[in-house]
Amino acid sequence: MSESRENYAAARRLLEGKSRVLISGHLSPDGDALGSMIALARLLRGVGFDAWATADLNALGKPGFLEGVADLIPIRRLKRQRKFDLFIAVDCGAFERMPAEVRPVAERLPKLCIDHHVTNDGTFADVSIVDPAASSTGEIIWRFAKWNEWPLDRAIAEALWVAIVTDSGRFAYDSTRPGTLRAAGDLLKHGVRTALINDIIYGTFSRKAIGLKRIAWRSLHVWKNRKVAEVTLTREDFRAVRGTKADAEDIIEIPRSVVRNEIALFFYQIPDRTKEIRCSIRTRGEWDATQLAAKFGGGGHVKAAGCTITGSMGAAKRQMRAAVKELLKTACRKTMRIPPIKL
Repeated sequence: MSESRENYAAARRLLEGKSRVLISGHLSPDGDALGSMIALARLLRGVGFDAWATADLNALGKPGFLEGVADLIPIRRLKRQRKFDLFIAVDCGAFERMPAEVRPVAERLPKLCIDHHVTNDGTFADVSIVDPAASSTGEIIWRFAKWNEWPLDRAIAEALWVAIVTDSGRFAYDSTRPGTLRAAGDLLKHGVRTALINDIIYGTFSRKAIGLKRIAWRSLHVWKNRKVAEVTLTREDFRAVRGTKADAEDIIEIPRSVVRNEIALFFYQIPDRTKEIRCSIRTRGEWDATQLAAKFGGGGHVKAAGCTITGSMGAAKRQMRAAVKELLKTACRKTMRIPPIKL
């Protein structure tokens, strides 16, 4: 199901008669998920809904500075809340990608889904607003808010700004379209503190994040004539610096920064989920990251996807490497050839 005025109208009809709304994104929310959750909750409260977003407050990472984080319902306290009559999933189109505490609440409620992942087929919810061409879920929420003529304030604008800039790579990725910049221009009218946000998200790093980067650099493995590069963080690495996944958000940029790289992989273990190996995937050229992620039940975007593999780190790497080799071997389309740079 694609984004359209009909979807907007269906979503508005679903909202009619509802009073208490719960909003959630995916596990370990990134800037797009968290910004979208905070913005949508505030937008709905501004027009009379009793709307609340929920998240694991220990997994917010750098976007956790946003105004509105203090209003989030910690997922561990979700059971104590009064009943909701509508559930909205943002930046997430499947129960298995949500926090476990959210699923039993969401399953029994009418559902609206707002998302931009190419692997979201629109069947998860009663009504879906899905646009895989959008730079971010935040951009879609901005469009939906403008269509409904809902008022924005600075807190909403900054939450949507973070959503858009983090998922568009500061407007550098192919998903940046004229509409993306129109949305950004409108948000700036509401006093978005662009320099401050840039410094927080991209210009400063905690000691834990720096420690994880140092370990990840030492693990860098490059193969297939630099076409494929990977880094690894084990649960012991996280424990060594007392870090969390939120401290490792941009680790994938290490293998991606290798000259000629076309497929970048980041394998990591979450300390409290020792039987799961997660893999973040980034691609360039014509390679589709979702083709690799889908082999392991994952998904995402054409150029950025992820999956979870049950088993040991060694087994997970062997399986993913085999999938990469098969993709390289059988792909019918040519990859973009990046001219070699002499260093």
